[in-house]
Amino acid sequence: MSPTPMDIDDAPSASATPSLNISRTLGANAPSTTSVSEVISAFRPTKLFRRDDAKDGKPLPYVLSIDFDDPGELCMTSESDETIQIYNVKDGRHDKSLLSKKYGVKLAKFTHTSSGIIYASTKQNDAIRYLATHDNSFIRYFEGHEGAVTDLSLHPGADNFISCSVDNTVLLWDIRTKNFSGKLFLNTPYLSAWDPSGNVFAIASPASSTILLYDHRNYERGPFSEFDIMKARGPADPEAASRGWTKLEFSNDGKHLLLGSRGDGHFLLDAFDGNLKAYLKKPGPGTRRLGAGETQGGNAESSGDCCFAPDGRYVLSGAKTDLLVWDTLAAAQGGDKVLAPTHVLEEKRETAVVAYNPRYNMIATADQELVFWLPESNS
Repeated sequence: MSPTPMDIDDAPSASATPSLNISRTLGANAPSTTSVSEVISAFRPTKLFRRDDAKDGKPLPYVLSIDFDDPGELCMTSESDETIQIYNVKDGRHDKSLLSKKYGVKLAKFTHTSSGIIYASTKQNDAIRYLATHDNSFIRYFEGHEGAVTDLSLHPGADNFISCSVDNTVLLWDIRTKNFSGKLFLNTPYLSAWDPSGNVFAIASPASSTILLYDHRNYERGPFSEFDIMKARGPADPEAASRGWTKLEFSNDGKHLLLGSRGDGHFLLDAFDGNLKAYLKKPGPGTRRLGAGETQGGNAESSGDCCFAPDGRYVLSGAKTDLLVWDTLAAAQGGDKVLAPTHVLEEKRETAVVAYNPRYNMIATADQELVFWLPESNS
C-alpha cells in the first residue's frame, strides 16, 4: 500500500464568519462503503483540521464531542471555547463555525434532520438547547435538570431523546415539545444508550456498578434487566468497574453492549444477559479525559473515547497515542476474557474522542485538533 500524505487545513477561529468555502478535497480518498473487515487495518490519518487560534498565542480548545448526521455527510464537534464546528465529510472541508458563548456547549448531536442539533449547556443553567444550524437560531429549550448534563442519546428512528445528569435523574423527551415526557430517579445515571431497534434503552450508573435496561414503552414499571458490572468484570481492576466510565453503546446488530472506561480497558458485554464477552485491554496509557460526571482527574469532558464500527464487529478506542481496534469475533471464539487489540493504527496525537461515520468507512478522532481517517488505497 502506498502512503497517503496528511492534508492539513487551518480552520478559522471562533470569530470568523459562519460559513466557509475551503476548496481542498479528499479527492480519490473519498469515504467508501466497502465492507469494514476489508479496510479496518488500512485506516490512516488523512486530513488534519487545525484551528488558527494558536497563531495568536492562545491555547487550542479541547474537542468535547464528535457526531455525524444520519446521511454521514456532515461531522460536528463541540469545543471547549464554546463553539460548534461543522465539517463537510465528502469534500473534506470546514463548513461552519457557530458560537454559543452565552450558554456554553457540550455533547452536541444532530437530530434526524441535519440542520437541527441539540446540545447541553455548560453555564447559566443546565438546559438542553435545540438549534437550527442554517441561521444559528434556537428552536426550543428543554428545561428540567438541576445539575450538569452528562449524556444525550437520540432515539435511532424517532424524535425522542434521553438526557442524564449529575442531579440523579434521567429525563425522556420528545423533541417536538419543551416538556419532558418521563423522569427516572437513579443513583449517578451518567450514561445512556438505545438499542438499534429503539425499543430498549440502557442507563449506566458507575457508583452502583450497574447497567439498567428498560422497555421504552413501559419504562415506568422499572428496569426489566440489571447488569452487575462488578460481578461481570472478569479480569478488570475493580476501580474500572465502578468509576471513570466514558461511553455506553449497543452494537448495530444488537448483540453486544460496550462500556467504555478510563481504566486500562473497556468492557464488551453480552447485550442479553450482561455477561462479560471480553475485557478489551489497552496496551498502554489511555486518554486523559474525564469520565462521565467527573470533575477531577482529567483535562476535559468527552462524548466518548471508544465506539463500535457500523458492522458491530469491531470496537475502536482512543489512547494517549494511536487508535486501537479490537475484533469482537476473536472475543467470541477465545477462552481468555482479556482481548488485546487486533490492530494498532499509528497516530502520534492523543485520540481522546472517537466516532465512526455511520454511512461510510471514515473515522474522526480528536483531542485539540480534529483528524479524519480513511482507508489507504491499494495503489
